[in-house]
Amino acid sequence: MKVLLVEDDRALSERLERVLTEAGFTVHAVTDGKEALYVGENFPLDAVVLDLGLPELDGLSVLEQWRRGGHKVPVLVLTARARWSDKLSAFNAGADDYVTKPFEMDEVVVRLRALIRRSTGHVHPELECGPLRLDTHDQRLTVNGETVLLTSHEFRLLSYLMHHRDRVVSRTDIFEHVYDADADRDSNVIDVLMARIRRKLGVPLIHTVRGAGYRLSWEP
Repeated sequence: MKVLLVEDDRALSERLERVLTEAGFTVHAVTDGKEALYVGENFPLDAVVLDLGLPELDGLSVLEQWRRGGHKVPVLVLTARARWSDKLSAFNAGADDYVTKPFEMDEVVVRLRALIRRSTGHVHPELECGPLRLDTHDQRLTVNGETVLLTSHEFRLLSYLMHHRDRVVSRTDIFEHVYDADADRDSNVIDVLMARIRRKLGVPLIHTVRGAGYRLSWEP
């Protein structure tokens, strides 16, 4: 899942980016409100971690402009502002969750995963598709009860398909949500990863939709 991280404290931003990347997210980090506004309006995202005290344009204004523009990406506000009035302003502006500093890194990961699940129509932390189970808490993948080990990119791709089960996702969708912005879209990396994942799963769950993309579904 692709996450926009908006935090002007560079040391904290680097720590968060490292933790989120290790948790399986693709992270786009920016440090000011104007750049955050531009990225949120022009690139597909699965979630945003947004500080409020930002240079150039404050986080609340960024959030309000996103919502006025019809952008529905889940937003987790991460800020030192702990007063109820600040929380109320953030939720009224369109925030989906609110965490005050200092915080536990794992809490941000757990809350982000929950926001993304809910935004894609999943309420339970364990995603299912036929014999395939993905526990989003511990990132454990099983097929018929047996653990399947994937590389980080294989896991990201399959996780994206699991969150959009029974829907056709295009190659463009995959590149935009699974890979960094500078990834080579003309390469056959997706074909290679799909072949490896299919081989590791050992069951026909990933279907090629000719001319459209891929669909994860169970068709016994």
